[in-house]
Amino acid sequence: MDRIADAYLRFITFLKTLAGVVIFCVFLLIVSDVLVRTVGLQTWQASSVLVEYGLLWFTMLAAPWLARNKAHVFIDAITQLLPAAAQRVLAKLVYLTCAFFSAVVFYYSLRLLISAIAEDQVDIRAVDMPLWALLAPIPLCFLLVAIEFLRFLLGYDSMYGSRTDVRESA
Repeated sequence: MDRIADAYLRFITFLKTLAGVVIFCVFLLIVSDVLVRTVGLQTWQASSVLVEYGLLWFTMLAAPWLARNKAHVFIDAITQLLPAAAQRVLAKLVYLTCAFFSAVVFYYSLRLLISAIAEDQVDIRAVDMPLWALLAPIPLCFLLVAIEFLRFLLGYDSMYGSRTDVRESA
């Protein structure tokens, strides 16, 4: 079981690293597009489409790692005011809700991806791109996010434990 957990952690860490590569490529694409425009040359027609795809891809690829490391955005101001027993109950409810909705998005995005592949659908913008290229990371990453919230729900970890957040000083 430890080997499976270790391989899973390595996989979501790999996805996070891949998200960093995508962010860097988006950065390079934006900078080169601006430079080309500044010197008066014709910009590459696909750059805006690729930046939009990159935004979705790096968001999706980083999501499981962010959930695992409690680096996603959540507000716990109300839960901090509750007694410990109520905090645990509310936390379980939040974990269950997040896992459920992540699983729902996984299911429907997987159906969309399968449909896009089967029907050879195309995303028509400045350049034609296969729709599956846009949809590909969504099912996988929402499944992994659902798994992360199930880990919290089953008690392997807690969102309310130690986090890497920045707290305001008093």
